[in-house]
Order: sequence, then structure tokens, then C-alpha cells
Amino acid sequence: SDATYKCILSFFFFLLAYPTPLTSIRHRKPLFGEIGHTVMNLLVDLRNYQYTMHTIDNLFIHMEMGRSCIKIPLNRYNEVMKVMNTSNEHVISIGASFSSEADSHLVCVQNDDGVYQTQANSATGQPRKVTGASFVVFNGALKTSSGFLAKSSIVEDGLMVQITPETMEGLRQALREKKDFKIICGKVDSDDLREYVDICWVQNEEKTNMRITSPIDGKSMEGTQNEKIVQEGDFEMDGKLIKCTEVFYLIKASELCSHPPYQFAKEIALACCAALRHHLRTLKNNGMNKIGLRVSMDTDMVEYQAGSGGQLLPQHYLNDLDNALIPVIHGGTSDATKLPLEIELIFFITESLII
Repeated sequence: SDATYKCILSFFFFLLAYPTPLTSIRHRKPLFGEIGHTVMNLLVDLRNYQYTMHTIDNLFIHMEMGRSCIKIPLNRYNEVMKVMNTSNEHVISIGASFSSEADSHLVCVQNDDGVYQTQANSATGQPRKVTGASFVVFNGALKTSSGFLAKSSIVEDGLMVQITPETMEGLRQALREKKDFKIICGKVDSDDLREYVDICWVQNEEKTNMRITSPIDGKSMEGTQNEKIVQEGDFEMDGKLIKCTEVFYLIKASELCSHPPYQFAKEIALACCAALRHHLRTLKNNGMNKIGLRVSMDTDMVEYQAGSGGQLLPQHYLNDLDNALIPVIHGGTSDATKLPLEIELIFFITESLII
């Protein structure tokens, strides 16, 4: 989430190093205190506990002198459409990934008075040519009478682009059609002070899920597509809680249908949580607090594997999983156009905070 990203970058700034390993410092002063007046108040729903801005993996924001470039990977088109469909007509906000190409990065720092300030972290000994940002906001409420074509400005650790409603419609159309789009910023009657914001669709150059492995058998997840799971409802028992956090699509991107089976993955996740709910204490006490569930389906084959720490789960857990999963999995084979399919879901068992 953007909030996590914001904290990590601020921690880099606190340690005067970029990048730096995460270390625990006892009795360290919190990086952020009261929420206060932050741009996040406008972009996230704090009253309903919706703290995250949708972040798109391998979407990068590169800021140079007079030009900013938002690089959107072509294989994340569905996620871009999800952002557009859930945003209101005047604002599009997107969280970006950390870019290894940037030699510096914007950082949001909260001072002792609770005021948010913008700083920049730079790689030691490197000139600042490309600066990364954590998010971009396109605000389509700029009036044509303002005398500006568009405005771009730095807000905390992100980029704010104010555009007219007509430009916003053009941007939305370009995103829908996977077309590049250029926004010219500056005054209408001045050609001298122009800045540009380029929205570019690019091939995914960054490898995804590097060094991520399956808890079932250690299989590498590098290069696979994945998606966060938003689980509805809690599965709690004996002071423990199980939750599915994400799904990996293990087949090749070229074989994956245009709409990955996110809803089917959620149904599998709920069934698995219900089946393991009565075993949470035993599983966690045995060190199996991260569990993988891999489901493989084709026209003539259906199977699943569940494991933790490189070992398959013992048989007595699989009996309950069979009863819960088999009806759901067979229901997913009814549409042959979505086969073959191989997905892996990741679950975590934690201490419950429910009182």
C-alpha cells in the first residue's frame, strides 16, 4: 500500500541512507504521529478504514527537469481499468512502485509540529537526474478560465497534476485504449515555461516477484502475475485468525485470459479459511503460520496441493480441505474457455485482535 511505501521511504530518510536495509531501532520516535493535514485525507476513506491507495506493481513515476513520466506496464491494463472504474469522474489517483532506475526519491516527512514536508533521498555519491515519486493524482477540476493549460506540482512524496475536465476525458480515453498521452503544463499565453507530464505504456521491463517462493515446495514465483486478495469477513478461532492475502497466477501471461479469475480465487480462499478455521491453534503452534494452496485445473484434470515451510500439510487437514474445496473447484471447471488454470493462494495465521 502507499502508506507502507511512505513509511519505508521516510525510514530511509531517517537513517540518512538510500536505499537501506530495514532494521529495528528500540525506542525510536515514530515517523508519523497524528494524521493532520495530509493529501491522503482527500484520497483515502479514513472514516471507513480504507487506508490504501491502489498501487500498481511496476508502475513507475520518474521526474526530471521539466518533464515527468508515468510508465504503465502493458500487462497491468486490468488493474488500471479497476482504478478508473472505482474513482470518481474528477480524480484518478494511483500508487507507484519503487523504481531502481531513479537515483533519488521524494520522501514525506512530518516535523515536530505535525506539518508534512517534502524531502528527497539521494543515492550516495550519485547526481540527481531522475527522482521517483510514490503516487500520482490527476485532478480534473482545473477551470479553463484559470489561464493554465495544466499544472503539475509535488505534494508530499507524490505528483499532483491539475487538468481541465476536457483533458481528463482525453486521459481516460487514452488509458482505456492503451494509448500514450501527453499533458502540457503552463500558462496558455506563455510558451517559455512549459513542463510536460507523459503517460506511457511500456513493456514490463522489471521482473516481478523476485526471490518470492512458494511455501508449498519452494517453487519460484519470479515472473508470475499476482493480485492482492481483499477478504470479506474474518475466520477466527481460539485467539487465532486466518486470512488470504494474495493470489499468484502461475500459467504464462499469454495463456491467461483477459480477465484473471479473481472472483474464483476469492471463493477458493473463503472455502480454505472455513476448512482450516478449526485447526488454527495447532497449525500455528507447529510453525505453519504461512500456508500456500495451489489449484491446478484443465479439461481432464483437477487437483490441489496445500503446504507450509516446503512440506505438504498432513492428511488430517486435507480431509477437511477436500470437503470444502472440491465443490468450489468443480464449479470453476464449468467454463472450459478459462482453462487451463493454475493459481496459488497465500494464507497467514496471526494472533487475533478481536476482543
